[in-house]
Amino acid sequence: MSGAVRRQSGPFRAGDKVQLTGPKGRLNTIALEPGKIFHTHRGGVEHDDVIGQPDGSVVLGTTGDEYLALRPLLNDFVMSMPRGAAIIYPKDAAQILAFGDIFPGATVVEAGVGSGALSLWLLRAIGPAGRLHSFERRDEFAQVAQGNVTSFLGGEPDNWTVTVGDLVEELPGVVGAGEVDRVILDMLAPWECIDEVAEALTPGGVLVCYIATVTQLSRVAEAIRRTGLFTDPDSSETMVRGWHVEGLAVRPDHRMVAHTGFLMTARRLAPGAILPQLKRRASKTDFADEDVEAWTPGSLGERTATDKRLRKTARAAQAGAEFAITAEADGAVPSSDQPDDAASAT
Repeated sequence: MSGAVRRQSGPFRAGDKVQLTGPKGRLNTIALEPGKIFHTHRGGVEHDDVIGQPDGSVVLGTTGDEYLALRPLLNDFVMSMPRGAAIIYPKDAAQILAFGDIFPGATVVEAGVGSGALSLWLLRAIGPAGRLHSFERRDEFAQVAQGNVTSFLGGEPDNWTVTVGDLVEELPGVVGAGEVDRVILDMLAPWECIDEVAEALTPGGVLVCYIATVTQLSRVAEAIRRTGLFTDPDSSETMVRGWHVEGLAVRPDHRMVAHTGFLMTARRLAPGAILPQLKRRASKTDFADEDVEAWTPGSLGERTATDKRLRKTARAAQAGAEFAITAEADGAVPSSDQPDDAASAT
């Protein structure tokens, strides 16, 4: 297969994948074969009834039920494909493509390949002119990824290579120094291969790390800083909350895709470049008398009440208290008979 291209429109043909939505909203993805029947507990759908129909058609099952026929989107496919390892969710894949600035024609390194979900997104982004080099330590995971990519694209693209082995050992033999535009690391210990990644990246190239826990996040960040070869790393996480919108019933969905992982990005500096230190106001752990004085109310411009004002306020408060006691003892006192000080206090 010369490029990562898959037919996305036109009438359904034999061999195409189709996503059938049944009467209760259940989704099923099948590959169309002439003469076959897709069986359900409510009857079946003949493949021949779908072949030749335009995308987005409604076909009848053998019991008269209606099924919506659509080509599955890449988002649909990765969420339902066989998994050898946990996948990168579409919400995170989208951020990787954006923050990693994955562009057509780019040379990209990915480690590890997992089940091939991110590989599919990357292949689509780089196009036939780009190159994707994927690395995976476990052969069985690599096989799952290759099967999923081939299944979705209809063939294994020529611009994709999968190398089984450790990235630190294998990367120098696959790409030369400064030849890689982008590197995406989805692995347990990305800090172990930062030096090799820096050697492969072109100046200005982007490193993206997908990280599961906060302790890993901290360790990767410090490893990147220690090399002195990258910009200061940026970290983030993405949460997606769907909404139920039906008439006036508008509310957040009861379930949401919350934390799945952290993303950290950094850019490769030019050889010999030293990252300028940002001028930040340092937090102090030690202090002197002048530091204490600087934080007194007077120095901060805080307004304080004068002695005269305090005495007046005290008199008003006392008058109000005396009035309340008198009123409680004698019954309600007409407002016109209240003492001036008591009235002002209330």
